[in-house]
Amino acid sequence: MTRKQLAAGLALALGAATFVLAATATVKEFPRGVFVVACVTLALAAGWYGIRRRGVARTVAVAASVLLLAVAVVLLIGRDPLLTVSIVAACGLTLTAARSAFRIHVDLPEAPRPSRPVLFYNPRSGGGKAAAFDLPEQARNRGIEPIELTPGTDLEVLVRDAVANGADGLAMAGGDGSQAVVAAIAAEHGLPYACVPAGTRNHFALDLGVDRDDVVGALDAFVDGGERVVDLADVNGRVFVNNVSLGLYAEAVQRHGYRDAKLRTIMDTVPDALGPGGSGLDLQWSGQGGHEHRSGAAILVSNNRYRLGRAVGSGTRPRIDDGLLGITVVGAPRGRGENGGRMQRPWREWTAPSFDVRSDTPIAAGIDGEAVTLEAPLHFHIRPAALRVRIAHDHPGASPSALEPEGLWDSVRILGRLAAGHDPRPLPSGGGRAVRVELG
Repeated sequence: MTRKQLAAGLALALGAATFVLAATATVKEFPRGVFVVACVTLALAAGWYGIRRRGVARTVAVAASVLLLAVAVVLLIGRDPLLTVSIVAACGLTLTAARSAFRIHVDLPEAPRPSRPVLFYNPRSGGGKAAAFDLPEQARNRGIEPIELTPGTDLEVLVRDAVANGADGLAMAGGDGSQAVVAAIAAEHGLPYACVPAGTRNHFALDLGVDRDDVVGALDAFVDGGERVVDLADVNGRVFVNNVSLGLYAEAVQRHGYRDAKLRTIMDTVPDALGPGGSGLDLQWSGQGGHEHRSGAAILVSNNRYRLGRAVGSGTRPRIDDGLLGITVVGAPRGRGENGGRMQRPWREWTAPSFDVRSDTPIAAGIDGEAVTLEAPLHFHIRPAALRVRIAHDHPGASPSALEPEGLWDSVRILGRLAAGHDPRPLPSGGGRAVRVELG
């Protein structure tokens, strides 16, 4: 039995034990036990949310979980100390075992090492991560030529010059906008590409399966890395690796002071766009059924579908090789439904290989977080299997949400399949070669 199988089996057994103990407390200490069960249930949910995140979100969620468990202890400790300790212990062990079971690692196919790989790095990106980790020297130690992106330098020109001079592998250490430039040229020339997470949020790295906490280790993608093939997307010919936002967020990004006060700037944009006397957002688009609509708030078009509005894995893409755009429209679209009635749905998602947005005026957009203004109409298109990505073998090799459940019952189903030794979900392709989840 592998470690993953054992962890999944333990998570199921401990989860069942937690449920039984909580039910016992409910009956034995009614009505006090009802509050204990509620606290334990909420503690499990907050704890699971927290261990899957970093930074402030993790701190707040874990603190809430501990507080809720403390409340459960206070409610029961004087009545039945053994039962109280058992519930708290089973709860904590269930979370630990589930986290271990859902931890993902994909065994990507081996790939030959480039003979002349080049690393482009932005020394200002991510608060100066390139300097903090001494990336230029680390790259040289691995036989990778570092090229600095200095102020006023055109990254595309640098990359194309390097390719013309014989570079046969391209890596980028910087934000996602810079990653898109290098990835597009790598795809154009059929060269392997490596994403080094030296930006601020590194969303593309996360969904590729690059460990965002191992900046230096990402360079090993060109030393002994595996390879997978992923999609790219473009809007009016401009490649993006994550998403393009239109509407409120894009309008806010355009405003002075956005980077210093993001939430306030976004909230200030709402009345201007949607309030009484606001100009509105004149974006016309065709829905999944081909019917014409107008957007009242925002449109997000992504390179593959994001998991949105979920307690686990929200804001990430389970796959990045499905060959489809993810399209999300937020607001109150107006138009004729399939049955001739008026449609008023605030949130809708679907996937498609292409998508068009029309407007009578230029459209403010955020492309991988960069503020731009685009001439209408906008044509979005997916480029299936466009990019050969190298990923260090020590890194996950797949998005954190590739294996994560959609809900409680999905969690139980996936844990059951993992405990039985089965791969519960399809995982990233390796350019037509089979890959597997490491269950050990």
